[in-house]
Amino acid sequence: MYVCICNALTENRVRHAVRAHRPNTVRDVYAACGVAPQCGKCADTIADILNDECPSALRLAAE
Repeated sequence: MYVCICNALTENRVRHAVRAHRPNTVRDVYAACGVAPQCGKCADTIADILNDECPSALRLAAE
């Protein structure tokens, strides 16, 4: 399933990046995927994935 249409990020790609890089913020997840946030509509979904994969991570909304 696509999580971010702007950057063509799939849920699997985001989960893999979170597991591999252990980012602390949503912005860090974008960076781990090699992209930058665009419209931001996917930030909540990415935060949910980050929370699922790294519950202790400090999550900040993408700006």
